[in-house]
Amino acid sequence: MTATFSRFGNDLHAGRRTVPIVRRRRTWYLFSLIAIVLLAGIAGLRGPNLGIEFTGGSEFQVAGVADTDQVAARDTVREHLPDNEPKITVLGRDTMRVQTEQLDSAETAELAEELAAAYDVPTDSVSTSYVGPVWSGDITQKMLRAVVVFLVLVAVTMALYFRNLKSSLAAMGALFHDMLITAAVYGVVGFEITPGTVIGFLTVMGYSLYDTIVVFDKVRENVSGLTEQTRASFADQVELAANQTLVRSINTSVVALLPVGSILGIGAFLLGAGTLKDISLALFIGIIAGTYSSIFLAPGFLVDLRRREPEIVAHTKAVHEARHSGGSGTAGDRQVDRSDDAAADADADAADDDDLPEGADDVVSDDQIDGVSTSASDESVAPETSEESDQSMHAAAPARDASRQPRRSSRSRRPTSGDGSR
Repeated sequence: MTATFSRFGNDLHAGRRTVPIVRRRRTWYLFSLIAIVLLAGIAGLRGPNLGIEFTGGSEFQVAGVADTDQVAARDTVREHLPDNEPKITVLGRDTMRVQTEQLDSAETAELAEELAAAYDVPTDSVSTSYVGPVWSGDITQKMLRAVVVFLVLVAVTMALYFRNLKSSLAAMGALFHDMLITAAVYGVVGFEITPGTVIGFLTVMGYSLYDTIVVFDKVRENVSGLTEQTRASFADQVELAANQTLVRSINTSVVALLPVGSILGIGAFLLGAGTLKDISLALFIGIIAGTYSSIFLAPGFLVDLRRREPEIVAHTKAVHEARHSGGSGTAGDRQVDRSDDAAADADADAADDDDLPEGADDVVSDDQIDGVSTSASDESVAPETSEESDQSMHAAAPARDASRQPRRSSRSRRPTSGDGSR
């Protein structure tokens, strides 16, 4: 299987096989749009699950519990705060995390004692913390500011590197797709959005842009001197670049997904490390979305953004005209060559037939040709006797037998007269 995949990659890189990435780009656009709409619709119905770092409130962690049933914690909070619906999470094997709305010091101490009694643990096993709305609002603003600054710097850097603003816009479009997909899947799963989630989103941005830059760098290599040839258009070269980097992108993504999947599956679910779920899920979904967009979306975005440039329009037209004229001209030349050869053979055969006496076989021996030429040039030859006729009949027999053999040319040995005629 490895050898087959390697051969498949070699065929893609050499151009012997092509995956219709750019040619079917509208299909990939439609597929991504449907996925985003469906996932966003489901996530919108569920609503965002913002962590306490963004909403503010009080947090209680009950350690060393014998039973991680969430009903006891929920009932305790509802008795103490009837109008509040707590967020309860199991951390590890014996720790419960309970998040409520903002409480004062007295209410916090009272609820901590009630939770300790509900889970039958000492009071000092319950730790409390408080996140104010000012701090959470400041964290949200800094997160948004960091994302905007990151995108601007990356867009400017890519525009300078590729010396083309449209390449940067195409990469940003693919990145925007990745962020939408990751956020929508995050909302569908219902994981809590924490600062770790933001870190995962920023990491996904870097990974997606890295993979897209690899593809675009190959595009820049392929389109170098584009207008100096008429074999391939700009879209053809972008298609080739996407195919040449396809296997590389898949291999890189698989290598990156293995450790992230281990953290998500083993660390977050099997071992119950709840603090790893937020960042590992964002990374896992983001890597998959980034690989898909860098291969199937970014090249198409680039072609659509640049295909109306006058230079590319003129070159694409020249490529199409060269293909059309080159194909028909080649076939016509081959047809004319075959016709000329057939006519030449026919003329040669006609010339041979003119040299032969009337009624002679199509294929004769050299001796017969010599005899016919001699008798035709000498009018004073006496008529053949009966004995000579018998000898002629016996000599003609091998000639008839020879006609059954493959035809051979004897033109070079035919005698010519003094005036150059045969």
